[in-house]
Amino acid sequence: MNKRLENIQNIYFIGIGGIGMSALARYFKFLDKNVAGYDKTPSQITSDLSDLGIEIHFEDNVNSIPEAFLNTEDTLVIYTPAIPKEHKEFKYLKANGFRIKKRAEVLGIITKDVYTLAVAGTHGKTTTTAILAHLLKESNAKVTAFLGGISENYNSNLVLEGNEVVVVEADEFDRSFLQLYPDIVAITSMDADHLDIYEKANALEESFVEFSTRAKDHLLVRNGLPLSGITFGIEDDSDFCAQHIKIDNGTYVFDLKTPTKLIKDLHLNLPGRHNLLNAVTAFAIATLYGSPTDSLAKALFSFKGVQRRFSYQIKTNDLVFVDDYAHHPTEINALHQAVREMHPDKKVLAIFQPHLYSRTRDFATDFAKSLSQFDQLLLLDIYPARELPIAGITSEWLLEMVENKNKKLIAKINLTNEIVKSDAQVILTIGAGDIGEEVQRIKEALSV
Repeated sequence: MNKRLENIQNIYFIGIGGIGMSALARYFKFLDKNVAGYDKTPSQITSDLSDLGIEIHFEDNVNSIPEAFLNTEDTLVIYTPAIPKEHKEFKYLKANGFRIKKRAEVLGIITKDVYTLAVAGTHGKTTTTAILAHLLKESNAKVTAFLGGISENYNSNLVLEGNEVVVVEADEFDRSFLQLYPDIVAITSMDADHLDIYEKANALEESFVEFSTRAKDHLLVRNGLPLSGITFGIEDDSDFCAQHIKIDNGTYVFDLKTPTKLIKDLHLNLPGRHNLLNAVTAFAIATLYGSPTDSLAKALFSFKGVQRRFSYQIKTNDLVFVDDYAHHPTEINALHQAVREMHPDKKVLAIFQPHLYSRTRDFATDFAKSLSQFDQLLLLDIYPARELPIAGITSEWLLEMVENKNKKLIAKINLTNEIVKSDAQVILTIGAGDIGEEVQRIKEALSV
C-alpha cells in the first residue's frame, strides 16, 4: 500500500453506497482499516457492506458519525463529488481540519506506485474493466481491480488477488481520471455527456486528450477517435480487430487479429456488438500487459457479465426480461441493436427512467430517436440524482418527441401491473436511477 495511506486507520465515506465508493470501502475493509460511512438511501450495496461489518447511516447528521472517526489525526474522509454543497457532515469535517479527498484522488494515490491499467470512455468502460479484471485473474496475475459495476463472476465490484497490477475504471465525470497514474490506457468512446460539468462537448474531448497523455507505456484507442495510438475495432483495419464474426446459440464466435498473430475461435457469451468491442479492448490490454493468449481465450469464454448490463432476468422461448443500465442515447441504441440481433422478430417493450434533468435536456432529441425504435415504450419520471428540477424538463416533454404510438407515461407504483398487461415477448428495464430496485418485483410478477 502507498505510504500516504499506511498510517491512516479510519476511513469515513460520504456517499458510501455509490458503485465506485463501495469498491474502495471493500478495499480498505480488506486491509483491516476501520470503515464507516453515510449514504442517502439504503440499497443492496449498503446492505452488502453492512454484512462486512461496515457501519452505515442514512441521515445527514454529524452526531451519527461514529466517535472513533472524529479524530483528525488518523481519519481520512473520502467523498463523492455527487454530494450537495450544503451537506452537513461534509461541511463539518471540512471546517474541522479533517483530511478530505475525492474518490479519484484516493485511486490516484493507490495507482501511483503500482502498474496500472486504466479504461476510459463515455460508454463501455465498466464492462471492459470487468472483462479485463477477469482475464488477468484467470491468467494468474496478482490483480486488484476497482469496477464500476457488480461482476457476475465474483458478485462484487472489487477483485482482490494481489498488488502486482491495478485495473481501474477511469471516470471522466468531474475530470476525475486526471488524478490517475496509468501505465496502459484504453479509450473506448468520447461522446458528449456530463454537459452539466463540461458545458461544451469539446471541453469533454479535451479532457480525454489530456488523459491520454498520462499513459506511460501504451495508449489504445477505438478506431476512428481523434487520438493517435494502438487501435482496436470490429471488422476494420484496427491493430486489434474482431474478424469472421458468427453467432452460435447466443454466443459470439470470432477471430482476433493482433499486430503479431491471428487468434482463432474466441467465444464471448455477451450479446451486442458493443460488448464484442469491449471484449476486444480488454483482450488487447491484457495482451499488451503480457498475459498468455491461451489462458486469456479460456477466461473470455467463462466471463458471465456485469449486473445491470444486458442482465437476463428471464430467458425462455416465450418471454425474455432484460435489465440494463443504459442512460445515454448511444447506450440505448447499442441495447436496441443487441436485442434485435439476439431476439429477432419479437415484440419489444422498453421501460425507461431518464437520469438527470440536465442530461434529459441536453440529449432530448437523441433520446426520443433511440426510444422510438422499440415496439412499445413506458416512460417513468426523471430520476434527479444530484440535481434540482429544471423548468420545462419533464418526462411528459420528452414523451411528446417520441415517434411511437405505443407510448405511455407511468408512475413507478403502477409499473408492474402495466408490464403484466403487455403482450410483448421481450421486456427491457433501462436506466441508471432506482429502476434497478424494481427488477425483482417485475420478475416475480412475470413468473406467476
